[in-house]
Amino acid sequence: MHTTFQAVSRQAFGIICVLLLLSGGAALAQQPAPPEQGPPPAGTAQPLSPDQLANLVAPIALYPDSLLSQVLVAAGYPLEIVEAGQWLQQNGNLKGAQLVDAARQQNWDPSIQALVVFPDVVTRLNSNIRWTTDLGNAFLAQQGDVMEAVQRLRSQASQAGKLKSNSQETVTTQTDGGQTAIDIQPADPEVVYVPVYNPAYFWGASMYGPYPPLFYPQIGFGFGFGGGIYIGGFFGGLGWGGWGWGPNWFGRSIYLNNSFFHRYGFNDFHGGGFEGRGVWAHDPGHRLGVPYSNSALSNRYRGAAGGRSAGQGYAAPREQSPRSTTGGNSGNRSAVQAQRFGSPGFDRGNAGANHSAFGGIQGRSQTRQQSDHGYSSLGAGRTQPSRSAGTSRSGGSVSRGGGGGASHGGGGRH
Repeated sequence: MHTTFQAVSRQAFGIICVLLLLSGGAALAQQPAPPEQGPPPAGTAQPLSPDQLANLVAPIALYPDSLLSQVLVAAGYPLEIVEAGQWLQQNGNLKGAQLVDAARQQNWDPSIQALVVFPDVVTRLNSNIRWTTDLGNAFLAQQGDVMEAVQRLRSQASQAGKLKSNSQETVTTQTDGGQTAIDIQPADPEVVYVPVYNPAYFWGASMYGPYPPLFYPQIGFGFGFGGGIYIGGFFGGLGWGGWGWGPNWFGRSIYLNNSFFHRYGFNDFHGGGFEGRGVWAHDPGHRLGVPYSNSALSNRYRGAAGGRSAGQGYAAPREQSPRSTTGGNSGNRSAVQAQRFGSPGFDRGNAGANHSAFGGIQGRSQTRQQSDHGYSSLGAGRTQPSRSAGTSRSGGSVSRGGGGGASHGGGGRH
């Protein structure tokens, strides 16, 4: 009987403990949640602040308008940027129109295909794919805010006397409805110079931690340019005025020059008609599974990540046959789509053939991991590596400038 009493007592004690735990949990559930610590939960649409956006766009804010627009569009497709960088390394023998013709055969977004004309820009975007991914995510989520950040930086540089017209570029100001915008265009429509500069030279220390960890010359270097890119050598005398992308500063959007895409065979684009301008729209079919930065973007492009959406003016994907100039990207892309998402066999199959020299990225699965994690500038603990002004730039010399104004020398045409 004593044993039975002990058993019943233990059982009753256990029931009482459970009831106490349940009642305590209910009481906790009724209490207000403590203040949230750290970053917001994954998937929350958390806009970047003006300082964060300025930090993000500072390395490209002084690019010529059309090139800047193309880079903002291309940054939304980070894996294709990595492919383009590897492809350029493997096809260094291609020059001029031959290079552009071969790039058009790759199943990339046109913003990536045409970017091979600017190999130094491809190298920069590949040198820190996390920054590139964050740049693309920010532009997709806050397109108008990103364009405003560029204009604020340009205005500050102009007011400091460090952004002026010269033999490489023309800097002008336009006004519309009381708003102003600073345009940067090549001085010669046939020759484009990509600026080389340290953001700290123009804007001092960033208001949001160090600038993105890319190559920067020393601050005393001032502002210079790489060798000029002769556009006519790639597009048969097209001239910069006919480039495919450009900013609508007052409309807070990117426009497309439809005639550029049709005339030069960039048929997979997101405009309408054969003449005039269209409004650019992101194509999730070229995202290749890289996650978007928040649930709002994911929902916006849901169901379209595997290919073009019907009825949106996208051309049908091209079937491709193997080519000697494809650098491992030949064939029908849909046949290897699943392998792009980190399949071990895919990377093993490309071992030694498609290794990127940019940022230590060895294959598409590693690249996707880098993109997925996001750029550390948007969190704490970012560091900026020390860079030397003596780093060589492919394809041309860099002119040096200093003091209060920008002194520039002309580079050779490519």
